[in-house]
Amino acid sequence: MSLADPIADMLTRIKNALMARQNVVEMPYSKVKAAVAEVLKSEGYILGVEKAGEGYKAVLRLALKYQGNKPVIDGLKRVSKPSRRIYVGYDEIPKVLSGLGVNILSTPRGIMSERVARQQKVGGEILCAVW
Repeated sequence: MSLADPIADMLTRIKNALMARQNVVEMPYSKVKAAVAEVLKSEGYILGVEKAGEGYKAVLRLALKYQGNKPVIDGLKRVSKPSRRIYVGYDEIPKVLSGLGVNILSTPRGIMSERVARQQKVGGEILCAVW
């Protein structure tokens, strides 16, 4: 099955798993999804990222993080969509909830958080916002 927007599908799967209080969520593997998941892990929003399987049957497993009974991730939003792409320079990157959240960007140097993009002075496409 082909998806028009695999990143939006990933975010929706994470939201649904958090609402159902799941510890692990699985989705079809892609390099972009794995890179977004690594940024979520480095920013402290999820516990772990794992690739299982090979070829077209590969699956990406994310271990979700909770504080007590409450999920660490309060919200996820797809910013740049296939119908409307949002590009910004490093000095124009908006803050999420006055700095309490994080934007994930796709830059010429790879997928990274807004903090790293500002440090490296590189802009790009805002993929999603997490808070």
